Amino acid sequence: MEKTPLRLEQYDTVLYNSNLNPMGIPDSVKKALSENINSIIRYPSDYYGNLKKSIADYTGCNDKNVILGSGSSDMLRLYVALIAPKKALIPAPSPIEHETALSMYGCEVCYYELSEEDDYKLNVVDFIKTLDSSYDMIILGNPNNPTSQIIDREDIETLADVCRSLDIFLVIDEMYIEFTEKYEELTSVPLVKDFTNLAVIRSISKFFAVPGLRLCYAIMSDEELLTLTETVATPNSISTLTAAACTELFKDKGYIEQSRSQIFTERNLIYSAMATNKNVKLFKPFANYMLIKILKEDVTASELAEHCKLKGIIIRNCENFHGLSDKYVRFCFMKPEQNDLLVNTMLELMG
Repeated sequence: MEKTPLRLEQYDTVLYNSNLNPMGIPDSVKKALSENINSIIRYPSDYYGNLKKSIADYTGCNDKNVILGSGSSDMLRLYVALIAPKKALIPAPSPIEHETALSMYGCEVCYYELSEEDDYKLNVVDFIKTLDSSYDMIILGNPNNPTSQIIDREDIETLADVCRSLDIFLVIDEMYIEFTEKYEELTSVPLVKDFTNLAVIRSISKFFAVPGLRLCYAIMSDEELLTLTETVATPNSISTLTAAACTELFKDKGYIEQSRSQIFTERNLIYSAMATNKNVKLFKPFANYMLIKILKEDVTASELAEHCKLKGIIIRNCENFHGLSDKYVRFCFMKPEQNDLLVNTMLELMG
């Protein structure tokens, strides 16, 4: 008996669950990799100074406040290992990696349940009311994954001040910050100089579509923690080619501006195309992906995901996120022609 094919062969597989920039690898990265191939004869640390300077110029921080890492999950685990929190608070839903990083070191993970009625946007005033000195750490995604909701910088500043008074270390995960409009006004990087209990983590994997280069970075100002982090971090963990390529990547203004423009356009088009369907609830997205709730009683997230897979569309079933159920899926925004197929395919089951 033949097995049913996963998808129809005339469709290319498109990973709508990956949240990667559809523009693909920047030409600046390809050029830098080619031109620096002979650099692999040298130790990577020779290139870290230029890389940190490039990151500092890109983010508007001091290069002395930049910590390099080989992945955001590794960076989170490093902070958890150094701070050794006994009890931490995260919103629900949040990236599964946040919970994993905390729990693998024996930390008690508590959840602040976000409200569907508020479109899963964090109510910072109410969130602060739940805090006390029993917490050692808070991890927030801005934007949040999978909800695609954002937190204003003023709210994070208020929260950071409260955390400082309670001796709570605050980590802001800005994995998707570049996909938001006016992100320079949203990022928490400018707050780092005033709050030693704050660290901002970013990665190049999603916005620059180069997860294989394995680079993330953190920005913080606590001198003792900076020294400790540099001391315990694995030496030369960022490869020579990654360091050389990423030094140029952050200067690629053309790629950055074109990526943001395309995402803004496709985000608005997809949201508008699906907003009139009464069988789905859309949570207005601010990043490059959107969370939706299936309102049709006889359709589950896994069934919708399987239906999409037949046409080569891989979406994220969100039932394993704490706080969500088998009625939620998430997908990112890709190229225009691909997005047309995505919307039409999903609405076939939602009609």
